Amino acid sequence: MDGKKLEYKGEEALKEIERLTMKASEVQESLLKQILTQNRETEYLNKYMRGEKHVTDIVEFKRCVPVITYERIFPYIQRIANGENSSLITGHPITEMLCSSGTSAGEPKMTPSIGEDLERRTFVYNLIMPIINQYVPDLDEGKAMYLYFVKAEMSTPSGLPARSVLTSYYKSKHFKCRTHDPWNDYTSPDQTILCNDSNQSMHCQLLAGLVHRRQVLRLGAVFASALLRAISFLERNWRHLCEDISTGQLSSFITDPACRSCMSTVLSSPDPRLADEITRICSQKSWKGILCQLWPRAKYIEAVVTGSMAQYVPALKHYCDGKLPLVCTMYASSECYFGVNLKPLSDPSDVVFTLLPNMGYFEFLPLGHNGTLMMDFDEGEQIPIEKLVDLVHVKIGCFYELVVTTFAGLYRYRIGDVLQVVGFYNNAPQVRFICRRNVVISIDTEKTNEEDLHRGVSMAKKLLEPYDALLVEYTSYPDTCTVPGHYVLYWEILHCGTKSESESLVIDGSVLEECCIAVEEQLDYVYRRCRTNDKSVGPLEIGVVKPGTFDALMDLFISQGASINQYKTPRCIKSKKALKLLKSKVTASFFSPRDPSWAPKIC
Repeated sequence: MDGKKLEYKGEEALKEIERLTMKASEVQESLLKQILTQNRETEYLNKYMRGEKHVTDIVEFKRCVPVITYERIFPYIQRIANGENSSLITGHPITEMLCSSGTSAGEPKMTPSIGEDLERRTFVYNLIMPIINQYVPDLDEGKAMYLYFVKAEMSTPSGLPARSVLTSYYKSKHFKCRTHDPWNDYTSPDQTILCNDSNQSMHCQLLAGLVHRRQVLRLGAVFASALLRAISFLERNWRHLCEDISTGQLSSFITDPACRSCMSTVLSSPDPRLADEITRICSQKSWKGILCQLWPRAKYIEAVVTGSMAQYVPALKHYCDGKLPLVCTMYASSECYFGVNLKPLSDPSDVVFTLLPNMGYFEFLPLGHNGTLMMDFDEGEQIPIEKLVDLVHVKIGCFYELVVTTFAGLYRYRIGDVLQVVGFYNNAPQVRFICRRNVVISIDTEKTNEEDLHRGVSMAKKLLEPYDALLVEYTSYPDTCTVPGHYVLYWEILHCGTKSESESLVIDGSVLEECCIAVEEQLDYVYRRCRTNDKSVGPLEIGVVKPGTFDALMDLFISQGASINQYKTPRCIKSKKALKLLKSKVTASFFSPRDPSWAPKIC
């Protein structure tokens, strides 16, 4: 695909959206033919579609190629990572592996990526401003304070870069060599975004945003959680930032040479007046509405606020005093970029994404109808191929799991996202993101499923055995009232030797702290990375509750209509009433260390 042809601006971009969505079926069929033609000699396709004629046949593809999860494609990815040829799965050279937020056997999932993928991602990015400009004019008259960060890279045994999809984009020529665009004029110099030290990067980016505070027209980060971490950093460090502004000298804390060089231009001269303005604002007792005070011309906040990020919406509304719209622009993953929000000013709870038929070949696995979310198919289960529905044949109101085929070598791959179709834009479906399959609890980019959580608790509760103690029941809750947020586990503990079952054993606090550590050690790579490297997840907490708490919890749910015969303790609490009950029963809380001794393994 020619990158130049993908750089749509203004009316051209909007016309392209119209064209793609009007001809959604034709675009999808053409794209699948391109994928099969380009990848016709791959080992994977020929395993299921023998014969050159059959390999490019769409009917044969749908009849023969199975629906898969990561475990089925992983052996091929691993062989390529170890040095075998990309032709195992794709006709183009694989240039990098993208580490997703999902995991397999505790390690990050690696998704193959080819050079053309960057052009497709850039195509979607180039649609965003033309869409927003329809609703928020004159954004070319100021700057965007977007806080972007890279993550540390790894390498496969064969030398392929292994990194996040966003790190890949920020380090690509598409980002670093972009031409000046008044609609995407960032306050952060590129060198600060590309700094591997997240604290130095955060300091410099916030500093640049404060220096340009009167020019900033929009605020944002990729995820809502990242923006809240930035606010927390500002709350702790605004005095240091003001000192830098007042003196015109960058703090000695910043040692990255590229950051020091670019920030010398931002801090061109001392500005004590600006420092005093910021000091007056940040010294207030309450930080409600702080974002509007520091950046008074800001028109909206851009961040992902759907799915697990929805839990941060109340906090963001607090910091902007509800005056700034929360804009969620696009739907994407490491495997593929899927669609855009054509009504960016809609409330976070009403966000829907229009799927773009030129991004990948999309199929849909039915999960339910009319609001009943029936998880009919398990991860390892063989999916009857005839169950899949094409893009243009999904039904409004139904729930589906998204299945994608890409140029980079994923064929009928289950993304793991549960979507509800809420309408159509021309002939392209519009979907609401419901959840990730099998995810129980999440704070940031980590996604902890019930199996991992149960394994961690099972290991930790063994530490209670020497004390003749028993873990009766447990549940969890993602506490985002603190920044960073952290996991809270509510444990009901009984001593097996007590005369009365209503008596709980008082165990030394160090034992419960060891239990916190034991749980975390069993959680996956992405969680451990968020805890130790990114600092985006705080220390895990165990709240010990009074005996009988989980009986009271069951009574609460039954009083609200749950069946006593089918009741199971939820492994993650979402009900405000249930959470209030649990919090009222906590007798003591224990935490894992702020800086744990373990560290994420490098793949």
